[in-house]
Amino acid sequence: MGFIDDAKETASAAAKKVGRAVEDGVDKLQDKADEARAEAEVKRAEAERDSVQKRNELKDDLRDH
Repeated sequence: MGFIDDAKETASAAAKKVGRAVEDGVDKLQDKADEARAEAEVKRAEAERDSVQKRNELKDDLRDH
């Protein structure tokens, strides 16, 4: 029975290790997705800022003429 118990423990430890590796992989993918989302938000905000600045410049030019 000792051999069977050892095999069960080994299989259990291997399954836990694989489970942790899968969880780590999922976490890394989620982190990359969060990073991509944040980068997209930054680009959107920068584009909006540039648009507002350009609009304000045009308004100033119209006021000056």
